[in-house]
Amino acid sequence: MNEDNARFCLLAGLILLYLLCGAAIFSALEHPFELRARRLWKQQLDNFTQRYRINLGALHTLLRQYEEANGAGIRVDTLRPRWDFSGAFYFVGTVISTIGFGMTTPATIAGKIFLIFYGLIGCAATILFFNLFLERIITMLAYIMRWFHERRLRCAGVGVVSSREESSGEEDSLEGWKPSVYYVMLILGVASVVIACSASTLYSSMENWSYVDSLYFCFVAFSTIGFGDLVSSQRQQYESQEAYRLWNCLFILMGVCCIYSLFNVISIVIKQTLTWIVGKLNKNHNQRRLPAHLKQKRLKRNAVQPVSSHYPAGRHRYTDGSVETVCDSETDAGAVADGVYVGRRLSGEMISVNEFMVSNKVSLALLQKQLSETAHQGPRQSYSHQNGFSGGVGALAIMNNRLQETSVDR
Repeated sequence: MNEDNARFCLLAGLILLYLLCGAAIFSALEHPFELRARRLWKQQLDNFTQRYRINLGALHTLLRQYEEANGAGIRVDTLRPRWDFSGAFYFVGTVISTIGFGMTTPATIAGKIFLIFYGLIGCAATILFFNLFLERIITMLAYIMRWFHERRLRCAGVGVVSSREESSGEEDSLEGWKPSVYYVMLILGVASVVIACSASTLYSSMENWSYVDSLYFCFVAFSTIGFGDLVSSQRQQYESQEAYRLWNCLFILMGVCCIYSLFNVISIVIKQTLTWIVGKLNKNHNQRRLPAHLKQKRLKRNAVQPVSSHYPAGRHRYTDGSVETVCDSETDAGAVADGVYVGRRLSGEMISVNEFMVSNKVSLALLQKQLSETAHQGPRQSYSHQNGFSGGVGALAIMNNRLQETSVDR
């Protein structure tokens, strides 16, 4: 099993374990409350039918009719109309953003059919908007963090070198620089918390919710979970109603964009963690499978030969049978790390070219192409693994490409 399949299986197993743990915790927290609510409702229903001498079957029929009316937007308390233009606009906003609170749903067959096609195009366009927003927010954060990085370099070099030398040294220091994924995650997390706290202050005062309920609504709405148990801007009248509805839409829009970006950055950190775990498991598995006498033989075979007068200082010779490779210990380190000349194990042990080709299934033609590119372009350095941005599909690819572009633009 290759690394990608191992990482996929590990992630699937961890998600299943996460679901089981979440189900156990929520069942322990919420199930006793559900049982108490059922007992209380049964007592209230029995007391009501006995007090007013109402037939229980007729009361159940009335309650079922109310449930149907509730699905159409009818409530005991007076609420805003659900299907006037402003109510319909709020509804389509929850559709294309994939929040889907559920407090308003189409009741007609024509409305349900139209929703299928409308949501298909609208959700796709909104996901594209979120990806473009992610690209721009990452670009902005990269430039801001780069500016602070350049300023820190200038402050560190004051009074040491001249301005021209300082500028040249700064160029060398910034070559290939990219912001750390952990800094980006921290900034997006702080921004999401600030937006959620500000929105919660507004909701707790306008909707008469507790602050915890307001924070809960913000996360459910911003993450597009959209349970629908709490929904903002549903009453018929508010103080400063137009201003409140405007701020409600702005908070939801900003919160959804920030949380979407934060989720993508967190997914990169999870991917890094899974890669590290798979690497550790593969290393331990390979070490256990290798017999003791082969381990000793491999250690002797991969040993670094002493430097002789035939090779300049700083250049070492690695031998493996008929294969002899000369590698500069400083300049070729990047090529070694990239798998061009020889491979290096996680423990730092050198492996031969033959072992590298077998373990990584690299053809001789590809190896020759890499050697040719390295000879013309010089050793390559990989910064993606240092900063955590590598690979990715969809929004992850957009983020990685934008980070790579901003790392070399001035």
